[in-house]
Amino acid sequence: MQRSSSNPRYNRSSPAPAGDEHARPEPAHPASSRPAAPWAERVVRRLAASAGLEIGGPEPWDLQVHDGRFFGRVLRDGSLGLGESYMDGWWDAERLDETFYRLVGSDARRAVRTPTVLFSSLAAALVNKGRPSRAYDVGHRHYDLGNDLFEAMLDRRMVYTCGYWHEAATLDAAQEAKLDLVCRKLGLREGDRVLDVGCGWGSFLAFASERYGAHGVGVTVSEEQVALARERLQGLHVEVRLADYRAFEDPVPFDHVVSLGMFEHVDVKNYRMFMRVVRQHLRDDGLFLLHTIGSNRSVRTIDPWLERYIFPNSMLPSNRQIGRAIEGLFVMEDWHNFGAHYDRTLMAWYERFTRAWPDLRARYDERFRRMWTYYLLQCAGLFRARDAQLWQIVLSKDGVAGGYTSTR
Repeated sequence: MQRSSSNPRYNRSSPAPAGDEHARPEPAHPASSRPAAPWAERVVRRLAASAGLEIGGPEPWDLQVHDGRFFGRVLRDGSLGLGESYMDGWWDAERLDETFYRLVGSDARRAVRTPTVLFSSLAAALVNKGRPSRAYDVGHRHYDLGNDLFEAMLDRRMVYTCGYWHEAATLDAAQEAKLDLVCRKLGLREGDRVLDVGCGWGSFLAFASERYGAHGVGVTVSEEQVALARERLQGLHVEVRLADYRAFEDPVPFDHVVSLGMFEHVDVKNYRMFMRVVRQHLRDDGLFLLHTIGSNRSVRTIDPWLERYIFPNSMLPSNRQIGRAIEGLFVMEDWHNFGAHYDRTLMAWYERFTRAWPDLRARYDERFRRMWTYYLLQCAGLFRARDAQLWQIVLSKDGVAGGYTSTR
């Protein structure tokens, strides 16, 4: 049975047809004959031009509009309308990643301040999106989409965070290099116990156990991740539990704590609590490594389209917000930014997803395909424009005696 696209959980955007990474995708629905409102089209064309984009232009990043309603929808709903109209097949671009690279780096995106965007900002200021009652939302709506999808898209270890491409030529190598980098930054030794907060399918725990002889416990809010992780981790000194980080209990402090790509789901109102929980589970001489996407600005929301269709209740922290959360609880030993590596990681995921689509299409519909493509390529453009970062931050409780030696 196909995943139904009537539920926002399954509304994903479309990659290029398998075998041709840059081929123009076919619209999800036939083009409409409805004409555009002349004033709306003029405004959108002007905004597009300010970003170096041309409606109907010859470049692979130019927008090809199939339905005249597109123009009014973008003006009314901003980025949400832009994404939803793509899912509906109202427009395409051969190189959507390049479209967003240009759009993110311009003033066009900020010029459209719609009621949807303003309402999202207001709601985020008033509501605690990371409260315990919402803890499992992102697990159910994103990570539980289907292990087959993530097995097809990710590397062999199923690492769903940024790869480290410093000396790597393939996705598998980049992800192993990142996992090894984390182990080296922690100074991981045989027999060390590690807590992984937001462990996914257990990729880090498996690597740390196999390569360094570590033991570990991971927590995640995804039932699908727990089920597959337990299969993949058999025979290793690690375990994965279904639990919100606030409800996790273990009587013995861990030698180290890691959190790789989970902090984006915490919400700024809970940052201080998150840090207190980590400190509680960490030995006095242990290290905590936080791996998170970061924002250049202190905000409380993410893009409305990403919030609705990809990562509910999420936001990206700024360095100021993280700094406030750790003050008095941790000493910042090292702060490493390799955000530019996420562009290449996302493009590798997109290529693998596109290649696997013929096998996935029996279980996920065309609207899902368009939405998932939009997600991956929008984010690739975001990192290419350096509008988002990827930080690895090493923290200690009271400072490493004699000083911490940074590792790259």
